[in-house]
Amino acid sequence: KGNGMIGNIYSMGLALQALEATRKFYAPREWDCAQAFSVVSAHDYQQPMAIAQVLPALVGRSYLDVAGLDCAATKDMSPNRLLPLSPVLGTHGVPRAPIQVHYSITNTLQGKHFHYSTSVTVPSGSTLLHVLEVAAEENPQTFSFQTEQTSWGIYVTSIHGLAASTEDRTYWQFLSAGDALQEGVGIYKPHAGEHIQAIFSTY
Repeated sequence: KGNGMIGNIYSMGLALQALEATRKFYAPREWDCAQAFSVVSAHDYQQPMAIAQVLPALVGRSYLDVAGLDCAATKDMSPNRLLPLSPVLGTHGVPRAPIQVHYSITNTLQGKHFHYSTSVTVPSGSTLLHVLEVAAEENPQTFSFQTEQTSWGIYVTSIHGLAASTEDRTYWQFLSAGDALQEGVGIYKPHAGEHIQAIFSTY
C-alpha cells in the first residue's frame, strides 16, 4: 500500500522477514524498506504472536537465522543480566470519564438477514470487547456473542447466534467509519461517539 503497509499490521512482521531474507535472490520490484519499518515502529503491538513475528525483522534477522544461532555464546546469560520488565502503571482509584459508543451488527449474507443498532456507555479507555459485553448485558437477546482465545488474542466467533465458519469462509468483521479495524476486540479502544460495525462477511 502507499503508506508502507503490507497486507495489514499483523502480517507486517512475517512480510518484513520474508522481504529482507529474499531481497538478494528475488526482487520483482523495489519496496520502500524505511517506510514499511516506520509503520511497524509506530504501531503499539500488544499481542505476543504479533510481537514474536515483528521483533526478528526489527533486529535485522528472520526465523531463517535460527538454524545458524550459536547457542554456546549465550549459555552464560543469567536472569540477573536481563533487563527487568517495567510494570505497567495503572490509574487505580481514578474514575474514567464515560463515553458513548454506537454499535451495530449486520447480516445480509446467510439465513434470515438482520441489522440491529445500539448505543452503550462505557468508561473512556475501554476495549471494544467491553463495549460488546455491555451491549450483551443490556440486550442479551439481540447482542449476545461468543468468543474464543487464540494466539492472536480474543476472536469473536458468533454474534446474535450466527457463528463464523471456516467451511463457509465466513467471519465477523469489525469496522469503524467503513474501514476494517487493525486491532482485535480485546485491544482496540473506541473513542467517544465512534460507530463500530460488526458485519458478517466472507473471505
